[in-house]
Amino acid sequence: MSSRSILPLQAKEEIFLRIRQLKQEMNAVLLAHYYTLPEIQEAADVVGDSLALARSAEKTDADVIVFSGVYFMAETAKILNPEKLVLVPDEYAGCPLADSCSPDEFRLFRRQHPDAVAVSYINSSAEIKALSDVICTSSNAERIIRSIPPEKKIIFGPDRNLGGYLMKKLGREMVLWQGFCYVHEAFSEKTVLEACRSYPEAVLIAHPECREEVLSHAAFIGSTQALLDYTVSSPERSFIVATEPGILFEMQKRSPEKNFIPAPKDPQNPRSVCTQMKQNTLEKLVNCMQNRRPEVTLSEELRIAALRPIKKMLELSL
Repeated sequence: MSSRSILPLQAKEEIFLRIRQLKQEMNAVLLAHYYTLPEIQEAADVVGDSLALARSAEKTDADVIVFSGVYFMAETAKILNPEKLVLVPDEYAGCPLADSCSPDEFRLFRRQHPDAVAVSYINSSAEIKALSDVICTSSNAERIIRSIPPEKKIIFGPDRNLGGYLMKKLGREMVLWQGFCYVHEAFSEKTVLEACRSYPEAVLIAHPECREEVLSHAAFIGSTQALLDYTVSSPERSFIVATEPGILFEMQKRSPEKNFIPAPKDPQNPRSVCTQMKQNTLEKLVNCMQNRRPEVTLSEELRIAALRPIKKMLELSL
């Protein structure tokens, strides 16, 4: 089961009311990722994975986008909507995976493979996107890779586990940047198998950012959205979920009769949590809307350079 708000009910409802008032005053849309706190998901207009949120940001007619997630997601919204005000509840809600790939190092990586198509995971900075040929998410990565002619060399970054999974599934050689998501990297084969023995009635489902040895035991592998959809359609009644446990809130909401067990990180830490996602709180959400900051800003030169590979991704994902 996913954790719920520790705010008193009255205080929570007052904050929700204030958010609704501010949203109307500002003509704002609230976007939130599945890994944020349950109360943030409850307040949002759209809750989704990276691809769904990018599409929502592209299509919105709101004047203001308030993005509860991590910073690269809000950057993507700004890249797609230069004329809109894009706000984040916490400007320090970053992504260590994105931070692990610096522009200078990535430029060198590209120079070492000058004829390669650079496919970059959306979990990257605007600077890395600007240096890439096409962006992908875990939802559309297979389609993006398949769109590249087989004779073309591919470099893929920054997540080595997602890249390795795609190489194995598609039979396509790629040169991988050696980054990883600390949340998914933390799942070990030993602890996951212990969970499977403890819950023999449950099936293991996993995000492709997990290590290969964990994925080898999964009944289903997919993006955050794909994992959610699988739990809805599957006849199984119990699932061990190897991804950030924020998604369990939506899984339980969609399938209240089913049981969802977060895959353990280790015996002392039964959940592998993205602390950056959890930095988005209701109080910070209200404050950013009232104060109209922190605001996401990008130079126009960087925005235009990063827009091209994002647009290519969205076109290929139709």
